[in-house]
Amino acid sequence: MDPTCPSECIYNLIPSDLKEPPQPPRYISIFKATVKDDMQKAKTAMKTMGPAKVEVPSPKDFLKKHSKEKTLPPIKKFDRNMPKKPAVPLRTDHPVMGIQSGENFINTNAANVIMGVAKKPKPIYVDKRTGDKHDVEPSGLVPKYINKKDYGVTPEYIHRRNKEIKKAQEEYDRYIQENLKKAAMKRVPDEEREAILQGLKKNWEKVHKEFQSLSIFIDTISKKIRKQRLEEEMKQLEHYIGVIEKHKIIYIANNA
Repeated sequence: MDPTCPSECIYNLIPSDLKEPPQPPRYISIFKATVKDDMQKAKTAMKTMGPAKVEVPSPKDFLKKHSKEKTLPPIKKFDRNMPKKPAVPLRTDHPVMGIQSGENFINTNAANVIMGVAKKPKPIYVDKRTGDKHDVEPSGLVPKYINKKDYGVTPEYIHRRNKEIKKAQEEYDRYIQENLKKAAMKRVPDEEREAILQGLKKNWEKVHKEFQSLSIFIDTISKKIRKQRLEEEMKQLEHYIGVIEKHKIIYIANNA
């Protein structure tokens, strides 16, 4: 029998009312009260007549009469010796009439046109058949920059900048070389190496003697900590002794 199918029973043929599943409880954030308080504080922060701190005007600075009127410029003294404008012509004055020129302006204009140089049309281009007209010179289609005398020549400021960069690089290289010379390695003399080795061995013997004098029963925390510290010191000293005995020639930095 398939477990996914219900068992055959006559009661299954009776129609039953479908029961809707109960709705889950509504989600309420635990930060609702905090957010609400923050919003309330931000809302009521500026609920005042202007800013919170305003300087109160002094009673002596009250509005006075004519205090807002514009002041006129100072009066200049009239000078009668100043030059006057020309007088207006009188009604009886008439212009000079009858002056004529014997020049034939028609022939003069015709001669100027015939002898003058024809005006060249301004070069233009059109982007498409029904497009607008544009000047050719500012469009970049005319090779005018390559015809200049200084075309392709490196500008003076580039040479100056390259010299400054080269000078700065040389100063930096010089500074690095000086630091390398100061930090150069030097060899430890054999006498100093032997003295260091003997000093390490004496320290190891001192720590080992202190370790041997520990009690047999390590039953307290302080005894355990002391034993652990002595073991670490002995291990570190053994490492240093092994390194110095292994390397006969040792180099150290000058500033060490």
